[in-house]
Amino acid sequence: MAKTGEIYGINGPVVSILGDPGFQMNEMVYVGKENLVGEVIGLTSEKTTIQVYEETSGIKPGEVVTGTGAPVSVTLAPGILSSIFDGIERPLNEIAKTSGHYISRGVSVESLDPDKKWETHMTVKKGDRVFPGSIIAEVPETRAITHKVMVPPDVEGYILEVVPDGSYTIGQELVTVQLIDGTERKLTMTQKWPIRVPRPIAKRFPATKPLITGQRILDTMFPLAKGGTAAIPGGFGTGKTMTQHQIAKWSDADVIIYIGCGERGNEMTQVLEEFTELIDPKSGNPLMDRTTLIANTSNMPVAAREASLYSGLTLAEYYRDMGYHVAIMADSTSRWAEALRELSGRLEEMPAEEGFPAYLASKLSAFYERAGMVQNLNQTEGSVTIIGAVSPQGGDFSEPVTMNTKRFVRCFWGLDKSLAYARHFPAIHWLTSYSEYINDLAPWYTDHVSKKFVDYRNRLMALLNQESNLMEIVKLIGADVLPDDQKLVLEIARVIRLGFLQQNAFHKDDTSVPMEKQFKMMEVILYLYKKSRALVGMGMPVSVLREEKIFDRIISIKYDVPNDRLDMFDDYMKQIDQFYDRVVEQNA
Repeated sequence: MAKTGEIYGINGPVVSILGDPGFQMNEMVYVGKENLVGEVIGLTSEKTTIQVYEETSGIKPGEVVTGTGAPVSVTLAPGILSSIFDGIERPLNEIAKTSGHYISRGVSVESLDPDKKWETHMTVKKGDRVFPGSIIAEVPETRAITHKVMVPPDVEGYILEVVPDGSYTIGQELVTVQLIDGTERKLTMTQKWPIRVPRPIAKRFPATKPLITGQRILDTMFPLAKGGTAAIPGGFGTGKTMTQHQIAKWSDADVIIYIGCGERGNEMTQVLEEFTELIDPKSGNPLMDRTTLIANTSNMPVAAREASLYSGLTLAEYYRDMGYHVAIMADSTSRWAEALRELSGRLEEMPAEEGFPAYLASKLSAFYERAGMVQNLNQTEGSVTIIGAVSPQGGDFSEPVTMNTKRFVRCFWGLDKSLAYARHFPAIHWLTSYSEYINDLAPWYTDHVSKKFVDYRNRLMALLNQESNLMEIVKLIGADVLPDDQKLVLEIARVIRLGFLQQNAFHKDDTSVPMEKQFKMMEVILYLYKKSRALVGMGMPVSVLREEKIFDRIISIKYDVPNDRLDMFDDYMKQIDQFYDRVVEQNA
């Protein structure tokens, strides 16, 4: 018999019950006549506190709360990819069929289609020994991803029976396992997993491989490792969501989980429309074939925001366990923190800085800590990379969510309002951003791109830093008084900014750039600097060099050289040599 309790008090999404009805911490419960989904978040002998993931208006004291005996969990089985869920893994397409455009309260639908049959190929036979995480079957979930059905983490034993290859639903029994203690257990394609519990792994690896995104300022200047964590903070209109879209479209992750947490409805609509039309550049299939969207818009109940992040994380860990590299786009963690603040206020907890709860830091760390490059229980390698957008009010990076996020991420892509207004996208400012992965990834760049890669990157950064210092002087007394070598630094820094850091998401060659081309572009820019510096050393003024238009020609490389024609860079090297010879001749 299910345990029940009576509602005593209601305060927005927080419902309290007097006494102890026997619920467990983090247990999923159904609240009131409409069976609203809730979770137990506080227990004392006198009172039980529940947060409700749906709108609580109309509920009255005295209504019944029914326990389920299980924590808030997600269903893990084929059918997750190319779906759109809300924060607690209810498929929005199914909800739309029953309740129209808005989610009605208490709506109960299966997370995944129980009737759909999947072509299943069994990978085990009778008598095989299976361990936690062992792969027992393979299902082509989409054209891009093969779903590997795994043994749950708590099962170990010998296979007694196996069904033949064929079409099965996610609820049909595939194998019978005799456990170590002699009992039998039948396994289906489906696993349930509590969202707040990280899935087990064999061991963690250090960061050694970068997540290639095709965005020059990310891949070259501030790289992110597979299994790493990154934050994209920025004020309104600086391009957080767009940067995440670009990474989701072009990164070399196998699976993308996009969590719209408290985002505006029109932004989520844009994601839904774009992603359904996009073609995956690697396979030629629709991008949705390897994407799951969790849409939790700002008009949905606040408490559900918290669940949506953990739901997305659990789905990501599940695909990681199969040996895939997964990237999570959490947009935006600030809205999640605001939900924590609201709930904390309703629970009458002592507020910390700016009203956020004192446990904000520990919640953020627990979230980002679930990223990592790991060896799974079945000896495969997989990774979860977390890229969280932060929306500081007024673009103020000193507010608590940004500051605490900074403590737990190793990659910080700070967006700048002035760059965005100057139409310089991605608006990631090179002076406020950093990546702690550079040293970890240096061996990879040396082996896979070039031995000179990290050196060139550091030289570009040094030039940009020099420019920043010189601009302080220019603001005070103008550029004319600078010596020519410093004027040249300003000119080359302009080439780096416009020709390398700025990138056009709508240009077919510039939207995503392979690593080899990024390296070649750096090489050409630095070769131009070397030759120009030699000319300035001979006493040539920078105004003479500018007349040659070579700087603008190098800026337009990003458009003029197609991604598959890297041989064209040799022509540019020759053009720089010719430019050098011409200037020497004319001014000899």
